[in-house]
Amino acid sequence: MIKFKQLLTFAAALTVSAGALAQQTPPLEMAYRIKNEAFNNSKADSLAQFITDYLGPRLAASDLKVRAEQLVVDRLKEMGYDNAHIEKASDFEKGGWDNKRNYVAMTAPYYTAFASTPKAWSGSTDGLVTGECVVVDINNPDELKKHSGKLKGKIILLPISGKYELSFRPQASRYTDEQLKNMEADTRPRSGGRRPATDRKAAAQRQYTTDSILRAEGALAVIAGDGTFNIPGSRGVNYKIGNPEPLCQITLPIEAHNRMVRLLNKGHKVEMEIDIRNQFTDRPVINNVIAEIPGTDPKLKNEVVLIGAHLDSWHGGTGGADDGSGCITMMEAMRILKDLDVKPRRTIRLALWGGEEQGLYGSRGYRDTKLVDPETGKELPGFKDFALYLNMDYSAGRFRGIYNEENDMANPFFEVWSKPVANLGFGTIAPRRVGSTDHVTFSDKGLPAFQFIQDGLDYFRTYHTLADTYERLVTSDLQVNACIAAWLAYCAAMDDNRIPLRK
Repeated sequence: MIKFKQLLTFAAALTVSAGALAQQTPPLEMAYRIKNEAFNNSKADSLAQFITDYLGPRLAASDLKVRAEQLVVDRLKEMGYDNAHIEKASDFEKGGWDNKRNYVAMTAPYYTAFASTPKAWSGSTDGLVTGECVVVDINNPDELKKHSGKLKGKIILLPISGKYELSFRPQASRYTDEQLKNMEADTRPRSGGRRPATDRKAAAQRQYTTDSILRAEGALAVIAGDGTFNIPGSRGVNYKIGNPEPLCQITLPIEAHNRMVRLLNKGHKVEMEIDIRNQFTDRPVINNVIAEIPGTDPKLKNEVVLIGAHLDSWHGGTGGADDGSGCITMMEAMRILKDLDVKPRRTIRLALWGGEEQGLYGSRGYRDTKLVDPETGKELPGFKDFALYLNMDYSAGRFRGIYNEENDMANPFFEVWSKPVANLGFGTIAPRRVGSTDHVTFSDKGLPAFQFIQDGLDYFRTYHTLADTYERLVTSDLQVNACIAAWLAYCAAMDDNRIPLRK
């Protein structure tokens, strides 16, 4: 039985321990100043037009991505970030690819021009070509054999793979209070194993073999259906620098693709004319754009609070929601802090990643060169100085909270830090791990890296399509997001303590 004096001593020790680990909220005056700058002096819409309209598409390693990197560095320097620079992240065996001409039309049984997107890293046509269409399942070796010797001068339509179904859901949506409350439930008690991993090397080899057969047969192009509302999706093909230029491959919206397949299945003759010109560039590298506010505390200045998004996009639209919105938000957050002339104890660093859409190349390259040796798994010097990463890449919608990556130790920090921005609708902490974007690069190593919970808006109708443009952005949401990102980054940079690693 514990004696009373021992109990008092134990309670005192707990109090000291809790006080040592307590989180701090910077003075509310700073919250006011950040909000005032974010909402009364906002540059979010100007940045939005810059990132989307002016930069245009930003496919990894493309000429347009290289152009965007330099223009973003120039813009950051105009904002006062003299240390803004382009930094090599990793090698990239696909190299650069840019679409220079894109014309696709059906000419029989009648003329119709289609919205289309050539698949990235696919080849060109020999100028304007015309040909009769034929439906072939190129992934079926038996069917390919059946068409052997019959495909010269033909345009191949893949079989119908998706049909439009009427939806009664709203075109755009925000989370309800009930949905946000439900997200706070712990989802870790779960059953079932992981889905089997895709054998990407085998898939790439199948595509390479099929492409070789079709080129040898003399086919002109391959047409696939992807995207609805007459908006084609953006996709890519497997390719490595030094391989033969792949056959021209094109994505049409399912309304256009399926129409031609149905006509052919009814016995009607379908013809098309196509003029596609794509440019390959021997550029085997992925870059990131980096800028920072140096820390001022002699003991903490080498520690880094990282905020970021990915600058690359697919080539169909201008990467508005995915992920121009994240770049706009994080650049605006840095502008706010710079214009307020903050003096953070820790360094606040902006990272705009390259090659996210092709496999998190930019963030992985950053991790592998600064944080963890990819060969040995040993921690590099930057690992111990990694204080936090905040990522935006789940639509252009407003921040509603944070996914805590099953790191319960993060909750007290976000609970305290979020109080001054709770009246902006921010505060949900979802105890779950989420994927498919750059925070995973760091979270997988146990580092405190998190993705925001965001209103979905119309993201899943428009991302990775021609429609992912400036019009997908809501300026007021971007202002709120930039305010919250600036505030949380400042809190993390000033707090005596750091979010512990998830072991």
